Amino acid sequence: MTTSTTTKKIYFFGNNQADGKASIEMRNLIGGKGANLAEMTNMGIPVPAGFTISTEECTNYYNNGKQISNELLNDINDNLKKVESSMGQKFGDPDNPLLFSVRSGARVSMPGMMDTVLNLGLNDVVVEGLAKKSGKRFAWDSYRRFIQMFCNVVLGVEHNRFESILDDIKKEKNITNDTNLTTDDLKELVARYKSFLKDRNVTFPQEPAKQLEKAIEAVFGSWNADRAIKYRELNNIPGSWGTAVNVQAMVFGNMGLTSGTGVAFTRNPSTGENVFYGEYLMNAQGEDVVAGIRTPHPIQDLEKEMPEIYSELVEIYLKLEKHFHEMQDLEFTIQDKKLYILQTRNGKRTAPAAIKIAVDMVNEGLISKEDAILKISASQLDQLLHPMIDPKAELDVIAKGLPASPGAAVGKAVFTADDAEEWKKKGEKVILIREETSPEDIGGMAAAEGILTERGGMTSHAAVVARGMGKCCVAGCSALKINEHKKTLTIGDTVFQEGDDITLNGSTGEVIKGKADLIQAELSGDFEILMDWVDKIRNIKIRTNADTPLDSEVARKFGAEGIGLCRTEHMFFEGDRIQAVREMILANSLDGRKKALAKILPMQKSDFTGIFTAMEGLPVTIRLLDPPLHEFLPHDENAIKDIAKELNVSVSELKQKIESLKEFNPMLGHRGCRLGITYPEIYEMQAQAIIEAACELTKQGKNILPEIMIPLVGEVKELGLLKDKINIIAQNIIKEYDCQLNFVIGTMIEIPRAALLADEIAAQADFFSFGTNDLTQMTFGLSRDDSGSFLQEYVQKEILDNDPFQVLDQKGVGKLIKLGVEQGRKVKPDLKIGICGEHGGEPSSIDFCIKAGFNYVSCSPYRIPIARLAAAQTALTQNNNN
Repeated sequence: MTTSTTTKKIYFFGNNQADGKASIEMRNLIGGKGANLAEMTNMGIPVPAGFTISTEECTNYYNNGKQISNELLNDINDNLKKVESSMGQKFGDPDNPLLFSVRSGARVSMPGMMDTVLNLGLNDVVVEGLAKKSGKRFAWDSYRRFIQMFCNVVLGVEHNRFESILDDIKKEKNITNDTNLTTDDLKELVARYKSFLKDRNVTFPQEPAKQLEKAIEAVFGSWNADRAIKYRELNNIPGSWGTAVNVQAMVFGNMGLTSGTGVAFTRNPSTGENVFYGEYLMNAQGEDVVAGIRTPHPIQDLEKEMPEIYSELVEIYLKLEKHFHEMQDLEFTIQDKKLYILQTRNGKRTAPAAIKIAVDMVNEGLISKEDAILKISASQLDQLLHPMIDPKAELDVIAKGLPASPGAAVGKAVFTADDAEEWKKKGEKVILIREETSPEDIGGMAAAEGILTERGGMTSHAAVVARGMGKCCVAGCSALKINEHKKTLTIGDTVFQEGDDITLNGSTGEVIKGKADLIQAELSGDFEILMDWVDKIRNIKIRTNADTPLDSEVARKFGAEGIGLCRTEHMFFEGDRIQAVREMILANSLDGRKKALAKILPMQKSDFTGIFTAMEGLPVTIRLLDPPLHEFLPHDENAIKDIAKELNVSVSELKQKIESLKEFNPMLGHRGCRLGITYPEIYEMQAQAIIEAACELTKQGKNILPEIMIPLVGEVKELGLLKDKINIIAQNIIKEYDCQLNFVIGTMIEIPRAALLADEIAAQADFFSFGTNDLTQMTFGLSRDDSGSFLQEYVQKEILDNDPFQVLDQKGVGKLIKLGVEQGRKVKPDLKIGICGEHGGEPSSIDFCIKAGFNYVSCSPYRIPIARLAAAQTALTQNNNN
């Protein structure tokens, strides 16, 4: 983090006037929450007065040894006076007390990841004054909540210790609900809290100014809490941004039956339907709704309970959506029949909802098609491609909760976030089962296939976070009986142990015993409309990485415009063909290898025929054999014996061959074009299979466009030698079939030397395809297979912004790519250039490829819609910048 240079530290809002506004620059400075509070204030919407401390002061807090400067404290005091004037109350005054909420506010929404303190300013004296002014029970309920929250958030005392004391009193009084506690009960509860704190040697500050200072420090500190760091990692949010702090006058939803609180969305965040959607509770504070402690009411019930308030709320939500041109997520409080809006932000939503909302808003004339495309997160589309339960499946539905986040998930039952992460590391798919989730569960929620909770509503933590992650979630399933200690779930007569299979249907709220059959979701309707808009705007082709006819058909369905990478070695592992491959490897002579290859030829030809058929009229890039030969041989003792018997060779002979093929660093060893040079018969067989399959289909009147790719070239002479051999074979076959076939021969640029000498290589190549997996590996000097054990720590410590195998390293690897493109096109201005590494489906990497002048990107079939959208977004951004 760098030190601030901005002079203004605090931005006030109140009395229909605010220092800030909802511009991009202001969001970066005072966070999304602060910017929207300022914007709503300027719009005349009823917002309690307050002030926002800038994100730069968060930076300064860390640079100053985690301390607030005296200068900032002075500015806080000045702004306190403005709020006091606006609200007609005084901070710390028992006769007319002003209380505050202290909340985080990063430039992008991080729901529940950082800390909040409510009812700040209460102490032993002020609570008595508040009791006289607003009622005894309300005052003491607010005080006990404040002690509990302040001591947990600011002083680090475990939340469950306070809950245990609360439960003890409820049991003693034979009370089920908190709202049934009397004033005397609450006073006793506060006394027990204080006694507990005294026993722990914890000092609860009575000075309101000190409470505020410590709460602000706690919110700044929560920026680097484990859960916040984990959320930033999952959502690619830089740690250098910091958080703003919003200090806002408290209004109370727990002042009796004419008060309440709620959370609402201007449209349904799960389906996108244009209906007012949300929940509320009367006589409650905001955390009661989102924490899932009490089950809230649907927002429509408020129309019957308080029709005037509901009418005002509807008017405000319509005004906000029209103003921001976006679906909004509101928090509101009703204090003694007066409505206040505490915050608004762009609402988190599922991918299906995002698409429906975007298309509907275009049809409503609220936004343009271009705006609709830019509003949808490209990576969010991944949700659409997750499976759903097969409608034909016979299901044993044993419970039903709230359909909090759509989709379906099957996995092993686990009961803690830590266990979810551990099981995931072992390769297991899990369902995280909790009474209710909290921000500390973020890692386990990310690791799980789906989330199931006993408590909570449609806007609970579990629901909101799951929707943002694209995870299936069933919330508020009251039939669950969870024993976290024993790691069991009981539903009626059914008992699930840890590791038992369970299925969730997040679209219906159903909990299903065992493993249900899942199928892929169909993409149609609004999705097809959006993709039609996208395809008219993007200016780069989207191909797929596909190794089978089925993959090719799926990819074409998703909009693939050809194959950018077909890995022929994947075909070698199927069925009986692996035995023929092993025969070829074990052969001691050229004739022996050719004999084995003759068995493989018709198999490869059949594969290519199927792929070409699926991709008729579109280019198909086929990479010749790349991995080292030892990968096709067994290494387990029993497998060696079985294969020796199958191939009719001795165990010792097989072991000797395996030993001879071992390499200290096989990824830099005898692989790729080096195999084609030392064993030319392998590439000759593959070229024959490709060209014969293409010729036979061409003779049938099909338009076949084969592209043969030679991997791991680092020296132009390698490419020249192999290209000549392939050309001779191809021309002979074409002549034999007496047909016209257009084919090209190119190479993968995946060795740094190839990028540096791209001008020489371009003289021989018909196209370049950047293999960014290997190029990243060799540029960084990192093993893709081994670096996973430490790369995340590099990201956490901000040595790297991202895992370079997931997000293209534009600074280093990108520099080599740009050089390769520039050098190659100096020789051949029309040289076709693409990318076929995993980065081909990652939005920021696609953006780089477009700007570098690529003709196409290639990615896995299920990432094609993401790539199409990302390409259109880049095109729109470029147009806007010109």
